[in-house]
Amino acid sequence: MKNLKGLKGQDAIKGFYKAGGIPRKGKGDHINIKMPNGQLITIPISGEIKIGLLKASIRKAGLTEEEFEYYLED
Repeated sequence: MKNLKGLKGQDAIKGFYKAGGIPRKGKGDHINIKMPNGQLITIPISGEIKIGLLKASIRKAGLTEEEFEYYLED
């Protein structure tokens, strides 16, 4: 399993896309992703994502950490 700590924004965005997310317009270096459960999550594109923001986004997307790690695998 991949460690969620130190995950880059681009990698997290790809994981949310694989989970069924649809990209929406964001501001600055952030992107909004509309998830199948209807929730809109905002992720920064550049740099590493802080673990608290990532875990909150995973919960808001209706996923478990294990499910999200599965989507991160190549």
